[in-house]
Amino acid sequence: MKAIEIISIPVTDQQAAKEFYLKLGFEVLVEANFEKQTWIQMAFPGSSISITLVNWFPEMPAGSVRGFVIKTDDLDKEIEELRAKGLEVGDAEKTPWGRFAAVKDPDGNTLSLHGK
Repeated sequence: MKAIEIISIPVTDQQAAKEFYLKLGFEVLVEANFEKQTWIQMAFPGSSISITLVNWFPEMPAGSVRGFVIKTDDLDKEIEELRAKGLEVGDAEKTPWGRFAAVKDPDGNTLSLHGK
């Protein structure tokens, strides 16, 4: 085994979720129909790790993701920029292992922005 390649994010409305993740800085790698589903795969520019927005796993209810951490070089700047784009981002909290700010996607999946 070499690396994590794709992380599935459970959502209800793939298009609304896609717009949210675009605002976070992700790019669409693949958007293709298969059977009666749509495969939407996204990643940060230059990243080898991607996400896919899924709505076909009954055991993964939309909004159930926690602990998804996104690294940033300037947390305060990211918070300001995301808020300017209309996203609700929590205030930065200091912990012994770094500073974090929470942001939720349209389904309530909670992502943690991590930075200095």
